[in-house]
Amino acid sequence: MSFKEVFLGWIHRYFSDEEAVIFALLLTAFFVALLFFGAMLAPFLTAVVFAYLLQGLVTQMERHKVPRLLSVALAFSFFIGLLLALIFWLFPLIWNQLVSLTREFPSMLRMAQVWLNELHETHPQLISQQQADNLINDAISEIRQVGHFLVTVSLSSIPSLIAWLVYLILVPILVLFMLKDKEKLTGFITSMMPRKRALMTRIWHEMDVQIANYIRGKALEIMIVAAVTWATFAWLGLNYAELLAILVGFSVLVPYIGAAVVTIPVALIALFQFGISSELAWVLGAYAVIQALDGNVLVPLLFSEAVNLHPVSIILAVLFFGGLWGFWGIFFAIPLATLLKAILNAWPRALHPDDEFEQLKANPSETQASE
Repeated sequence: MSFKEVFLGWIHRYFSDEEAVIFALLLTAFFVALLFFGAMLAPFLTAVVFAYLLQGLVTQMERHKVPRLLSVALAFSFFIGLLLALIFWLFPLIWNQLVSLTREFPSMLRMAQVWLNELHETHPQLISQQQADNLINDAISEIRQVGHFLVTVSLSSIPSLIAWLVYLILVPILVLFMLKDKEKLTGFITSMMPRKRALMTRIWHEMDVQIANYIRGKALEIMIVAAVTWATFAWLGLNYAELLAILVGFSVLVPYIGAAVVTIPVALIALFQFGISSELAWVLGAYAVIQALDGNVLVPLLFSEAVNLHPVSIILAVLFFGGLWGFWGIFFAIPLATLLKAILNAWPRALHPDDEFEQLKANPSETQASE
């Protein structure tokens, strides 16, 4: 069989349906627009995410007989209050802790040098003096680069402050109109779609529950994990509890990898503060318990509609979409992977001759009836 015959057979099998061709073109146009115009559309896409999150709150209030306009007003007020709390409380707090941590780097380096020297004296076969000095010099070089990067970013970000101010004005306005005029906007989008859209409708209904469940559940998971981590670390007296809590909260965005990566700063800060002691063991033990409760208790409670993806698929999705769109790519990696899986499962395909033969063997009565 020639390559041309194989190719034409594949085209016939997967693109014999007119709707499948139209849907493939729409998907291609959507991803191309995201790839080339994602930066320009960032305020709109951000507003879509927040509106989608708040729509669940509006729906819940409507189920309890709250008028829609009042539901939209309450949900939007909650969004504005949360945004103001982030801007005027959380962000300054995190920045101050980052500055304080940077100032403590020299003392941490001196403590690390003392430990390395003691390790060399007690176990010279494990590390030589030259290796210890090289480690300290490499650490100093990395810290200088981080400091230079922070200064560069601070200076270069001054012109972008205007863009951030524009975003802070545009995004809430877009969120308000998306919530208030949801029916008009969805009706306009539907009117532009082809009349024959059974495939799109089937995929949307399959994905709507999973995407809504994932996004809202993941946002709630981040807040719960961050709050519990902050309370635990503050109770144990660990420095930079707020900064570490934010890191641990956002680590749930990347399954399997995030928890392992965030373990490093948690362990290092606890080690430099408490040394090798029982307090260090308490901090690491509490962190392990939080991760275990998150994976085995919180996630099953929040995500009623399980995302049935293999771990390899999840990691590949995080790497691919994170490489394309950064933070938002990581956040939406699992929903996008689930969307692709739903599309592949629902995609109309013509039966291959071998499949037709197998179907005839399995259902001979249908063949006799047709005759």
